[in-house]
Amino acid sequence: MFETFRLLPSVCYQSADLGVIQLALEAEVSEHYAKGGLLKQILDALTEVGISPSSAAPGDLKSVDEFHVGGISATTVLIDQLELTPEMKVLDIGSGIGGTARFIAGEAGAHVTGVDLTPEYTSTAIGLSKLVGMEDVTDFRTASALNLPFEDDSFDAALMLHVGMNIPDKSALLGEAARVLRPNGLFAIYDIMKVGAEPISFPVPWASSAKNSFLADLQTYREAANEAGFVEISSRDKTAAALEFFAEQKRRRGTDGLPAVGLHILMGSDFPTKLANMVSSILNGRIAPTELVLRLG
Repeated sequence: MFETFRLLPSVCYQSADLGVIQLALEAEVSEHYAKGGLLKQILDALTEVGISPSSAAPGDLKSVDEFHVGGISATTVLIDQLELTPEMKVLDIGSGIGGTARFIAGEAGAHVTGVDLTPEYTSTAIGLSKLVGMEDVTDFRTASALNLPFEDDSFDAALMLHVGMNIPDKSALLGEAARVLRPNGLFAIYDIMKVGAEPISFPVPWASSAKNSFLADLQTYREAANEAGFVEISSRDKTAAALEFFAEQKRRRGTDGLPAVGLHILMGSDFPTKLANMVSSILNGRIAPTELVLRLG
């Protein structure tokens, strides 16, 4: 009795300390992505290429709102594995400015809820969905992937694209996804994963320094998934497709320069350096864009 009583405060303090550390980390990650005036920049870029914001369609945003390696092609290949139907409720963890959520809602007819750590991304996602008339089939909230603001068993399917690299505790991440999924729900992950032991160069799109980069290998994800009650359906290394995507982007930039509507709007002035470092690390076999599709047991 007395031993237990003495230990409890220590455990509580440790938990509180970890919570403070997690909040500080999440604030730094959010700051990395926030740019200020993001929605206006996108609207101005649309106008620059002759697209009136008042008549913009979801497809007009694809070069900027699919913020992951491979863009819309990678999204399509991943979503095709989720067996989505119109009556489903889908969760997009780390939804960015809403591109993938809008794509799913448009293609599958399912309602999609997105959560993102960065308030500016959330507000921009809401603004863009309203812009293209998709505010009734998508909604977005600012929230941590480790503390989702939903009850247990709230969603039929979930996905996460290029999010895990900012989260050190993969077990907590997969466990929280499992909590909000209904039994037999599918969870599709598309992350940059670590290959081998060699370090990568910074900055990269998800982090300005190693301090906020938490790359893990596929086995780490598998172990976290198994612990959370998931069963692996499939996994794929997408390196070849990624390199072809980057080569095509380079060919286009060589001819026309950066497009007015593009990912450089999200990544800022050091976009070329971030991109070059990521591509180099993929080429050198240090990281690999990887799909992992799971089913909750």
